[in-house]
Amino acid sequence: MSRILVIEDETDIAELIALHLQRDGFTPILAHDGISGLALAKTGEPALILLDLMLPGMDGVRVFKELRRDPRTIHTPVIMLTARAQTEDRVAGLELGADDYVTKPFSPKELLLRIKAVLKRGAAATPRTSLTAGPFRFDPTALQAYADQAALDLTITEYKLLHHLCERADLPCDRTDLLRSVWGYSDAANSRTLDTHIKRLRGKLGPHAERLETARGTGYLLRLGTVA
Repeated sequence: MSRILVIEDETDIAELIALHLQRDGFTPILAHDGISGLALAKTGEPALILLDLMLPGMDGVRVFKELRRDPRTIHTPVIMLTARAQTEDRVAGLELGADDYVTKPFSPKELLLRIKAVLKRGAAATPRTSLTAGPFRFDPTALQAYADQAALDLTITEYKLLHHLCERADLPCDRTDLLRSVWGYSDAANSRTLDTHIKRLRGKLGPHAERLETARGTGYLLRLGTVA
């Protein structure tokens, strides 16, 4: 059974989540502050982390940044939980690199569906073929992408997104196709997630950022030819 780490300081919410996780066949691990949650993330080998942002000891943003610095947790999917429902808060969470963002109050059924979708996305076939496209090269064994022989610091989702765009270089990729191919599902609510990941990916491509273009009315394309 998949182990799900729940880092949530409100005990009643944490226990409610744990109850529904158990009913659905998951094994919940609970932590009620940021410091102990970070320690459990590094030693408990969770398949996924539910991370509240407002935590004692160490807030969720700091915990998330530490998770992404540690090789043991750098690729562990994270769903952020927060009472902040503003669009800018959700986007800020996704821009940090979170896999999903759920606002309180939430339906346990919806949360379980989000968990399964993120786990399914991670289990979906990650490209395992060697690929070189212009300045970009992909090592499928290490799941490492390079630009001009320099390693890119990408999450698994960003790796899959760049790989997909490079396979279809110089051709516009439809938003729906990108969502289905990289995330495994597609609906209007996830469109902002794609935009946020594209923004993060551009920020990591350095001098090649301008190659990742918006295809107006369609989606995005990666241009390998001369960039104006």
